[in-house]
Amino acid sequence: RIGIAMTAHLWLPYTQMQTAAAPLRAARTAGARIILDDGRELIDAVSSWWTACHGYNHPHIVMAMERQLHTMPHVMFGGLVHEPAETLAARLAVMLPGPLNRVFFADSGSVAVEVAMKMAIQYRINRGETGRTRFLSFRDGYHGDTMAAMSVTDPDEGMHALFRGYLPEQVIAPLPRDDASAGEFRRLLDAHKREIAAIIVEPLVQGAGGMKMHDPAVLKTIADSAKEAGVLLICDEIAVNFGRTGTLFAHTQAGIAPDIICLGKALTGGAINLAATVATADVFDAFLSDAADAALMHGPTYMASPLACAAANASLDLFDTEPRLQQVAAIEAQLKHELAPLGNIPGVVDIRVKGAIGAVEVTNLHDLDWLKAQFIDAGIWLRPFGNVIYTMPPFTITSAELSAITGAIADILPRWAARKA
Repeated sequence: RIGIAMTAHLWLPYTQMQTAAAPLRAARTAGARIILDDGRELIDAVSSWWTACHGYNHPHIVMAMERQLHTMPHVMFGGLVHEPAETLAARLAVMLPGPLNRVFFADSGSVAVEVAMKMAIQYRINRGETGRTRFLSFRDGYHGDTMAAMSVTDPDEGMHALFRGYLPEQVIAPLPRDDASAGEFRRLLDAHKREIAAIIVEPLVQGAGGMKMHDPAVLKTIADSAKEAGVLLICDEIAVNFGRTGTLFAHTQAGIAPDIICLGKALTGGAINLAATVATADVFDAFLSDAADAALMHGPTYMASPLACAAANASLDLFDTEPRLQQVAAIEAQLKHELAPLGNIPGVVDIRVKGAIGAVEVTNLHDLDWLKAQFIDAGIWLRPFGNVIYTMPPFTITSAELSAITGAIADILPRWAARKA
């Protein structure tokens, strides 16, 4: 049981507080490593929930935040703007392909999804299209833990089944991976298109739904079908933006143009929380009116925090000045080479690699606490979930550090399989 002295007033995420083992205490970070208060060092295999793309404590980001901290750490964004936010919005508009050029800042990925959904519904209302208040999303999808975001997450396989009956009921379709699933997807879309405001999808990788990966052609099918049906397309790239899948933005691999995109996690290089919902000019223009109630009535208190925007601008600098996409390509090649032999281990059913993401799916991920403890003993911070042992390391990880991660997986998995037997 968690020690009272250690966590007397904490409520930890995704944790049964009555039975959970005591959490580790992080004291500092450096590069791709987390240093515990007892002096142990752990190689971070998951980039602090997929955020620390440049590794920890990158001096360029730290210095940018220090400068901003002494100038103006925060100011409200209602009726005021500031240079860090203006610069960041302009840079994102240039980086993003097509007409995605209106940036609404939020303070978390879930809120960015909530804003995107709100935009899509009010877009229809402002255009005089009533009754289009539902969304089509996909099995194995995950979009966050807030209420609207939960409603477009897989209701059966996700972690939110407990709230069925309270959440709005959305249209949940299979990803159109083959003729059969494509047929079911199109049938559902056609049957509900007059009530659907938008389709929301995680491009190329469904993250928290199990690191399920799909080809760009699947995303192209979804985008083409959305356009044909006259519904908006929202790309939730919070987990895969900024190089994670091998390109700066995942959806570009399919050559598509979403109407709204959600960004977050690695936006600031993992230094501080910030997210963004970016819309096309067409979506934005639907909110322009002499009527006050046509405006987007949303405003997170800490939206466009100058401190966070400064970190994000510094993070974008690093994509210009350091070889991040080349590093991702090297990580992908190494993961493919070093994870491939694990397919011979009993219980392993699939090995998937996309960019700087490697996933080993097993039949039944039993003994989860034992597994986590084994990785910690091996000097690796790795959190398996569902039936997946995965790694999403910092792009700056060394080849030796990455081999330590894959080596630990290769060493521990057979012992895990033996326990099952």
